[in-house]
Amino acid sequence: LIMSPAMWKWTCLVSHLLLSTTVSPLGRQQPPHPKRPFITFTGEQAEGNFNHLVVDERTGHIYLGAVNRIYKLSSDLKVLVTHETGPDDDNPKCYPPRIVQTCNEPLTPTNNINKMLLIDYKENRLIACGSLYQGICKLLRLDDLFKLGEPFHKKEHYLSGVNESGSVFGVIVSYSNMDDKLFIATAVDGKPEYFPTISSRKLTKNSEADGMFAYVFHDEFVASMIKIPSDTFTIIPDFDIYYIYGFSSGNFVYFLTLQPEMISPPGSTTKEQVYTSKLVRLCKEDTAFNSYVEVPIGCEKNGVEYRLLQAAYLSKAGAILARSLDVGPEDDILFTVFSKGQKRKMKSLDESALCIFVLKNINDRIKDRLQSCYRGEGTLDLAWLKVKDIPCSSALLTIDDNFCGLDMNAPLGVSSMVRGLPIFTEDGDRMTSVIAYVYKNHSLAFVGTKSGKLKK
Repeated sequence: LIMSPAMWKWTCLVSHLLLSTTVSPLGRQQPPHPKRPFITFTGEQAEGNFNHLVVDERTGHIYLGAVNRIYKLSSDLKVLVTHETGPDDDNPKCYPPRIVQTCNEPLTPTNNINKMLLIDYKENRLIACGSLYQGICKLLRLDDLFKLGEPFHKKEHYLSGVNESGSVFGVIVSYSNMDDKLFIATAVDGKPEYFPTISSRKLTKNSEADGMFAYVFHDEFVASMIKIPSDTFTIIPDFDIYYIYGFSSGNFVYFLTLQPEMISPPGSTTKEQVYTSKLVRLCKEDTAFNSYVEVPIGCEKNGVEYRLLQAAYLSKAGAILARSLDVGPEDDILFTVFSKGQKRKMKSLDESALCIFVLKNINDRIKDRLQSCYRGEGTLDLAWLKVKDIPCSSALLTIDDNFCGLDMNAPLGVSSMVRGLPIFTEDGDRMTSVIAYVYKNHSLAFVGTKSGKLKK
């Protein structure tokens, strides 16, 4: 999705961001513009923090996921419809939820934090997933937020027990002649036996169909999912994969992640925990998830490492940027924000960098790694696997740009980091969000900062 200037405008308004300084191509800061009167919207309750926002690209209507509320707003931020999602009696230790079977844990009034908001354009509905009942989703009609369905009877209906708004990311893969797929990526909060960290689900036309959110494929041995091995938590007790961004491009679905890793610093005999930013790639049509590959990404400028991913956005290169990167104007470019270092996930340093990656270059690195592994070189090299030194198996086959794996050499990790191109750094006010689009052949990026400033 490339967000139009109008869509970006309203995203900024709801986020209560104020226009800050602009940066010239040479990096010199220009004098700030006078503050302009922004239209704002305030929720109904003090507890109603805003969690997610999507804009209907056809109508300009804004859907806002909050605590205990889903709002539908007009393009000038007038409330059109409100849908209540909570609070309700719940306990995070109830699995399955008490709405399915009796729970012996004490139930208390619990807020429903919106964890994911997606527009299903094909069926004209909103997918709104919350934190109640181990993370179930509602399907709401776009026009009036009428509840079309709320599947909660099967274990695959429970997406994640995490109560944080940034813990789930979804990507819809749409088809013209069959049901769509929903790729869901989520933190599992120490419960890998309950929740896969990535899975692909059926998006049925009928919102109340029995197969809604069922795994695309599931038998006794294979399923459309990736689970973190339980033994991983004995090595890193607080291990989880945090999903920052997701998108589809070509034949693949991608997720950008942040995950802990144990490393041995140079000259040290003990290991320490750091965080590594990684891009995960899966084939859209891979029902067995044999195509899972992850590659570390990061950025460096003047000897300073920026490794903690904060935000990302997919855009096109545009003619002018494309020439300097030696790619085509329609090539996919990842705009990413990293903070300095790789140790403090929850309290990132203020020094941050805006970096760009050419998606084709990342795919080329993945192809090289697949080719070497299928020649029998090296190990699978995936940090969170129970056994980290599983050797690659040799197989005589041709691996092209769209290779989707076999039931061998998977899941696979790339050991060497792909470095992005740093284009802007900020030392005092950490960059926390980014969006980009092409305007008159120029590639423009907007960055939000920790203090609520907007940089263009």
